[in-house]
Amino acid sequence: MDLLFWTYLINAVILINHEIDSAYWQEWKLFCADDKIDIKGFLIIHFPILFAVFLGLVLIDKEMTSGYVISLLVAAGGIFAFLFHFYHLRRGRHEFNNWLSKLMLILTLPISLFQMALTIIKMI
Repeated sequence: MDLLFWTYLINAVILINHEIDSAYWQEWKLFCADDKIDIKGFLIIHFPILFAVFLGLVLIDKEMTSGYVISLLVAAGGIFAFLFHFYHLRRGRHEFNNWLSKLMLILTLPISLFQMALTIIKMI
C-alpha cells in the first residue's frame, strides 16, 4: 500500500469523525434554514456518501482510475468542509466552535491538499 492509500484513509477518518460531529451540531441547519432536512434526511444522505468514501479506498488500493476520481472528490470535500465551516465561524456561528471540532477541520485542509496532489500525480 502506498502513500496515497494511507493519506486517503487518514483523511477519511477525520472527515467521518467530522460528520459525526456534524450530527451533534445539526449541520443540516447551516445548509437548509427552513427545516426541510432533519436528522433523518442527514443520515439518509450519508449512506451513499460513506459507501463512496469506502469504495474509493478499495479502488485506490486496486489502482483503478475510478478510485482516483473518488479520491479527488474526497479531498475536495475536505477542502470545502474547512472553508465552509471557518466561513461560518468567522460570521459568528457557534457550531463547531470548540477545540476538537476546529482541530479536525484544520487538519483536513493540508491532508486534503496533499491527498489531491498525490492523486493527480498518480493520474498523470
